[in-house]
Amino acid sequence: MPILQFTPLSSLIQPSLWHTLTNLKLDVLKLSDDALSLKGSYAPGRTVRDRETGVDVALGCSLTVGGEGLNVEEYEIPHGSVVANGTLKNYNTIEEFKNADKTALFNQEAQAIWDSILTKSTTNLTKFFVITFADLKKYKYYYWFAFPAFVAKPVWEIGAEGWSSAADDGELGVDGLKEIHAQLRSQPTPLPFFLVKTSPNSPASITIGKVEDYATFFADTPLNQRIVGFIDPSADPVSPGWPLRNLLAYLRVHYPEDTQTVRVLRWRDTEIPVASSSSPTWKSQIGTLTIAPSSAPPSTSSPPPRMSAVGWEKNPQGKLGPRLADLAPMMDPTRLAGQAVDLNLKLMRWRILPALELEKIAETRALLLGAGTLGCYVARGLMGWGVRKITFVDYGKVSFSNPVRQPLFEFTDCLEGGKPKAEAAAEALKRIFPGIEASGHTLSIPMPGHPIPANPTSLAQAKADVERLEKLIDEHDVVFLLMDSRESRWLPGVIAGAKGKIIINAALGFDTYLVMRHGARASSLGEAKDGKKHQALGCYYCNDVVAPADSLSDRTLDQMCTVTRPGLAPIASATAVELLASLLQHPDGIHAAPPPATTASSANNESEETFGVLGAVPHQLRGFLNQFKTIPLVGAKYDRCTGCSETVLKAYETQGFDMLLQAFNDTKYLEKLTGLDKLFAETEAALESVEWAGEGDDDGDDF
Repeated sequence: MPILQFTPLSSLIQPSLWHTLTNLKLDVLKLSDDALSLKGSYAPGRTVRDRETGVDVALGCSLTVGGEGLNVEEYEIPHGSVVANGTLKNYNTIEEFKNADKTALFNQEAQAIWDSILTKSTTNLTKFFVITFADLKKYKYYYWFAFPAFVAKPVWEIGAEGWSSAADDGELGVDGLKEIHAQLRSQPTPLPFFLVKTSPNSPASITIGKVEDYATFFADTPLNQRIVGFIDPSADPVSPGWPLRNLLAYLRVHYPEDTQTVRVLRWRDTEIPVASSSSPTWKSQIGTLTIAPSSAPPSTSSPPPRMSAVGWEKNPQGKLGPRLADLAPMMDPTRLAGQAVDLNLKLMRWRILPALELEKIAETRALLLGAGTLGCYVARGLMGWGVRKITFVDYGKVSFSNPVRQPLFEFTDCLEGGKPKAEAAAEALKRIFPGIEASGHTLSIPMPGHPIPANPTSLAQAKADVERLEKLIDEHDVVFLLMDSRESRWLPGVIAGAKGKIIINAALGFDTYLVMRHGARASSLGEAKDGKKHQALGCYYCNDVVAPADSLSDRTLDQMCTVTRPGLAPIASATAVELLASLLQHPDGIHAAPPPATTASSANNESEETFGVLGAVPHQLRGFLNQFKTIPLVGAKYDRCTGCSETVLKAYETQGFDMLLQAFNDTKYLEKLTGLDKLFAETEAALESVEWAGEGDDDGDDF
């Protein structure tokens, strides 16, 4: 009799498996290489008819594995398929993948299947495993599947008649197959293996059962009326699918006397054939297998020795070896860039900062007021942190002096009078990373000390500019003040402060810079998570005793241009971005307490009580490039501040544009509103009193 040949299983990987594995590796597994539970499925073998020859061609005997297989608790078995349990072990390096002890791994999995057989469980008869290495930078996935199956000695043989159509079988017939189909469909969980018994009096009287119940199910059934069935993933007319190997091993271990001859049903029909279809015949086959008695286990009183096993999948070259899935050429370049942007950030959480909440940063919407040197570098820093929404506001155009200092612009942006800076900067960000949501707005920000002409057109334009700025601030979470003049920061600072937005300020001198965060509104201060009261931190104007005024008029050329050391802006911009990142990672957010101001005694003994995930969150940082020195400072909120005091914020909230118009047109308005004018008068009076007392107190001494 011919020796029975089996069709090996082959892996059919859906791209979703690699996508899910990538996310798991980056966000959950990190450096862990523990084995993961994995589920796959296989369906009855299918054939397709060659249009030219009219011959049915068998499709591959495949096991399908997708990303949903890694979510074993919620895995849904595809219609018409049965489940196969497996494991996936992903290595951290390609060297570990290559040097893994494949023999030991295979024997371990084969032993697990054998142990399952000894407990009379069929759950793991189709168990598989796969070892992988995911090169997440190049989107290349190396993998090698194994489908352990036991080799019977001596071998199984197929009867001389071979495999025949089950529909033509005298005991089954078409009616019997219909009954089997109905009973298989009624099972709560699809059965990969099953038993069939027939009645000699009525071929249509068919009952199916579970393989685990072999002894009781077939208790009163003669051997010639017993049929063992399995879902056959092979459509080959001669060679049944790989799952039959372990099913036969199971039967030989537990029922050696009853299974020297076995009738096997290769079930390959997912639907009942319809007479009007192009192929109305039943595809299931039945055959009789035999094995020599000498292969029976010596005794059932003790566990029989494990049979030898085979099952490593061959590569496309037909040799034993791993396969490669290179997804990079098939991926959308924009999506590929987006995943690459996040890769380095997520790697921070593997060893260095497991508690880093990248989502908080990525979801932050940033409004950059100023698209000059500071704005360009801040935007690049935010992109590096994964921020996906960046909006520029600027009123200028790109000039020929800009591209060498402002990295988002190039020579062509200067031609024909220059492109609007805000729009040009946004376009540059999209060229760098198409996945970013970048936009630019050309907008003139009204300023204190710069009166608005009284004509209706100018007033309407100023009001429209204010409303547009208010809308932009509403739509963002953080506002960066990156303008050239002091007074231009006042209006957005007031609006953002009243709305409770995070405000990051950066300003440059020739070789000095200031980076600071504005403190939260005084009325919003409460208790921190440690029970202490939130610290009242000041804003950009809290140290001033005069209102912001016109600093742009009557300036020479060197005063009109931003004259700074070229390396200063990148330093200040990077500091501003990192300050925001540290603030977002602090549990108290905008209310985060700064570390105490540095003194000679505390310089090397900084308290970590105020630290967040990324460390300290300073209030102000003043840098001195001529000394290569940075000094952290803390400034208290001033109750008469023209920028953040409750008096100013409430006046803005209640009076709106009318209040702002007074601030623009009257340089003394803010001083009167906050009481700075009275403070100035009281100070002058005190000084006069001191001078008068000094002049009248002449006792004739010369010292």
